[in-house]
Amino acid sequence: MDTAPALPRWLGRAGLLPQLACVGVLYAGPAEWREPAQALAFAYAALILSFLGGMWWGIAAAAPAAQRRNTLGWVWMAAVLPSLVALAGFVPWALGWQWPEPSLAMLSGALLVSLGVDARLGPLVPRWWMPLRVPLSFGLGLMTMAVAVA
Repeated sequence: MDTAPALPRWLGRAGLLPQLACVGVLYAGPAEWREPAQALAFAYAALILSFLGGMWWGIAAAAPAAQRRNTLGWVWMAAVLPSLVALAGFVPWALGWQWPEPSLAMLSGALLVSLGVDARLGPLVPRWWMPLRVPLSFGLGLMTMAVAVA
């Protein structure tokens, strides 16, 4: 398996730090920081999930024209779903329903499921794509779940 280049690898790892900080606050920080940490963890997971959709959209757009026309309809559709899922996670908060635990759990699941889309991108992405994506999606997905159950 190919290793991701150093810059995307280190930037990706650095992208886990905000969620790690929220987990740390929830498990070891003062009680009055609980709600802000949950809200920040939700917002960050929602942003990253939407970012993944944007990456998939860009990957589909960069594919050769014949491939875009004939075989990539599923990528275009998959690219829109992360933002819709992230938005759906805000609905309980907006309506005053139970939040953020169920929404965090939903985002956690979506981040883990996103690996299925990444895996299907195949020849459209570099060989190091999955070795980069797997630990990042698992890391963020599991930390988001840790926030949900804290």
